[in-house]
Amino acid sequence: MGLQFASFPGMRWDAKECAARWHLMFPRPSTRHRQSYLDAPDGDLLMWAAEGDTAAFEQVVRRHGRAMLRVARRLAPERAVAEDLVQETFMRAWKNARQFDGSRGAVVTWLYRIVTNLCIDARRRRTPDMVTEDPGIASPLPLSDEIIERTDEIVALSNALTTLPAHYAAVFTLVYDEGLTGVQAADILGLSVKAVERRLFRARALLRTSLLPERRSLT
Repeated sequence: MGLQFASFPGMRWDAKECAARWHLMFPRPSTRHRQSYLDAPDGDLLMWAAEGDTAAFEQVVRRHGRAMLRVARRLAPERAVAEDLVQETFMRAWKNARQFDGSRGAVVTWLYRIVTNLCIDARRRRTPDMVTEDPGIASPLPLSDEIIERTDEIVALSNALTTLPAHYAAVFTLVYDEGLTGVQAADILGLSVKAVERRLFRARALLRTSLLPERRSLT
């Protein structure tokens, strides 16, 4: 078995297989001390990874793998699909490490963008979006934060999210699950902040409509 990027339970990457696939000359013996990887900024780790340093890339996976899996689990139809999409996310990150431009954003933002786009594409292939964005149509009142955060409605919320069109589910997941700002979500999704706000408003409205019957059944 080749070298692997051990990251978090259930997710592993075979480095030799990657090398054969993309004709990269690695792994290269690392001259860096283990503490260097733990202390290094993400940008340095990715730069070292671009030079073939698998230990550096493994640290990137360890730092951000769980967050990418959270997003994928929210947006992908099944856990197995989510794990495949996270694996593909890091495969693409490894392959394109040389193209990463730190002046245009953080490594984690770049990873969020990759996994979110992969999840949106996978979700649309499975269930095409049926709800269109129409700012001219009044939406129901937004879902309150108290409703979203109530523990006894977590399952209902998760189920309701699966019914949202992919582009609404993505913005909702990034802002509410990952705690990102509208500006950060806009950067990841390639949208204006206003567009993110509209999609978030619409997502909350659709979830409110979906969750009201659930709330009545719980009372």
